[in-house]
Amino acid sequence: MESTQKEILNAVLVAIQLPELSIQEVESSLSELERLVTTLGHKVVGRLSQRRASSRCANILGDGKLKELSSWTGGRGVVGPMFVRKKSKAALKFTTNIDPEEMNEELVRYLDEEEEREDARENERENEREENSNLYNKPIELAQVVIFDCELTPSQLRNLEKATGATVLDRTGVIIEIFSRHARTRAARLQVEIARLTYLAPRLRETGGGGDRQGGGSKGPGETTIELDKRKIRDRIKELKEELESIEKEHLTRRARREQEISVALVGYTNAGKSSLMRAMTGSDVLIADKLFATLDTTVRALYPETIPKILLSDTVGFIKKLPHDLVASFRSTLNEALNASLILFVVDAHDPSFRSQLEVTKSVLAEVGASEIPHLLIFNKCDLLSEADIFNLRSEFATAIFVSARSSSDIAMLRERFINFFESDMIEEVLFVPYTIKGVIGEIRSRMQVISEAYEEKGFVIGVRAFAEDVARLKERYGIKNVPVLAK
Repeated sequence: MESTQKEILNAVLVAIQLPELSIQEVESSLSELERLVTTLGHKVVGRLSQRRASSRCANILGDGKLKELSSWTGGRGVVGPMFVRKKSKAALKFTTNIDPEEMNEELVRYLDEEEEREDARENERENEREENSNLYNKPIELAQVVIFDCELTPSQLRNLEKATGATVLDRTGVIIEIFSRHARTRAARLQVEIARLTYLAPRLRETGGGGDRQGGGSKGPGETTIELDKRKIRDRIKELKEELESIEKEHLTRRARREQEISVALVGYTNAGKSSLMRAMTGSDVLIADKLFATLDTTVRALYPETIPKILLSDTVGFIKKLPHDLVASFRSTLNEALNASLILFVVDAHDPSFRSQLEVTKSVLAEVGASEIPHLLIFNKCDLLSEADIFNLRSEFATAIFVSARSSSDIAMLRERFINFFESDMIEEVLFVPYTIKGVIGEIRSRMQVISEAYEEKGFVIGVRAFAEDVARLKERYGIKNVPVLAK
């Protein structure tokens, strides 16, 4: 039986401090990247940062910092060929005056000398690694993965891998890998696959034996291996999008059935506690984990105990700084739950020192999908981890916010009442006369409206209701029901 346990790789994190970034912002972003890398299953053994005027240079790091980074991985610290190409017989004949009969003997001699030179170079690299290790006081444990807290170009990835001798990833690659591992439903897997292929296409590299493929009947070269692979990726993305569109049609049908229901969307930064609130308020078996992006699939449940009219809660994918635009585009259908909501809850981790910037990220992503104008409430979660002084200061700064802990039953009950009061403020009261000849209407009234009073007359019953104006208008239009002002005796 094969072991399912994956090898834990050591990782070094690298940040680039551009002129517009403060050291506090860089450290906060690195700490978040460390949580991402830990969620991915790697062990962080070191962190580096460097001030740079731009991130567009070929190696992104300076020569000294590149050598320092390579001391963590055992790499060469310079960008160059990873091996020395041995000269062929034709090359040796062209560059020397050796007779063809002496070619084999000279080639053997050349290869022996080249092997000795390579051994000397390896000894030199080993000495340099030892010197670097002493210079920077690095641990003996080397890293197999280098992760940058920014997006790298394909050429930067190649150069860094040559210099470090390790696998190099950027922040986008890490997030996409986490998404691919956490996707559960078919729609989420399709969305992640589209984003992954879009990210992978420009980073394809020529493998051994590539070169041109001769096109049938043409005189010029055909497509290269990379061009063929890119075309396959484009075709695959097209297939995935078509399949996702068919699934989205099913989702639209479900949303159409729920469009007359009251819906509340929980949105916020990843790991802010949205799923915990969802579980506490609905009694549903929603996944809760102290990991980034534990929830990728939208879950819709009714508030429990159920209210009249019913209130639906939807848990959405969490946001994060520098969220790849391809992922935002791919998960647009998931975020549509927020776009179609009656009320949006901005859930904030009150215990996180960087919650203000996280809140701004959440608002900017929602604005990107067009949901910024929907009514919203600000919820500070995890308040049980704060002191009374901290809560007092936050209340002074955010006067209209609601402070709760998903672990407190009294807080959940209070939040439930806030929901109900919020929606009931838009309700109207009317008295309707329903003839006995109309069948099935009483059930619809009781399921969607609050019944205030009932009285039975000779030709029908008089019922007082509290409901939304559009629900009352729809009921009157469908069944021809009238208001009561005067009843014929």
